[in-house]
Amino acid sequence: QVQLVESGGGLVQAGGSLRLSCAASGSIFSIYDMGWYRQAPGKQRELVASITRSGSTNYKNSVKGRFTISRDNAKNTEYLQMSNLKPDDTAVYYCNAQIQRRELKYAENFWGQGTQVTVSS
Repeated sequence: QVQLVESGGGLVQAGGSLRLSCAASGSIFSIYDMGWYRQAPGKQRELVASITRSGSTNYKNSVKGRFTISRDNAKNTEYLQMSNLKPDDTAVYYCNAQIQRRELKYAENFWGQGTQVTVSS
């Protein structure tokens, strides 16, 4: 059994900052690509940022320069540092990871439970 547990969401004023964390636990052999997605009311879930195991990153254009994704492979944890937040960033944020369990020879796709980020104007 593998779980992704998120923390760090909340309510912040425009221009403020938040840091999201996502910790993976369970029977983990290796974690490959990790990422953060978000879903606003009435909209599709979209990729915000991703990071490979070696640390290569990719960002949605609208968050470049404001958000930073990182990971700690020793702790099986990824982070999303969000700065200069805007009301358009309001959404439920989900962490995602490609994880190979010890008992398997392939990776599976796992999601966190989601954490609400609300940015007031």
